[in-house]
Amino acid sequence: MARKKTYGRTASGVVITDELIDKLAKEAEAGYDVDEILRRRRGRPPIGSGPAKVESVRLDPELRETLARRAEQDGEATSSVIRKALRQYLQVG
Repeated sequence: MARKKTYGRTASGVVITDELIDKLAKEAEAGYDVDEILRRRRGRPPIGSGPAKVESVRLDPELRETLARRAEQDGEATSSVIRKALRQYLQVG
């Protein structure tokens, strides 16, 4: 019995075969619902009332270490600890 020809694997680990290529080509030719694709789109969840912006700050080694310890103690990301501290300092939300 002849083995099926394969072309590697997808990012999710599915083996790429001629059958899979045919199936995906038929789906593409039929067209996609762009609104549905965008609705299912993954990424970072929104925080706050709108798109978040990144602000860069310099931290001295001691402050950085204290931040890392606090984040680990709270089981949170450092960015979350920074946001909480900033909200408390500015008395917002």
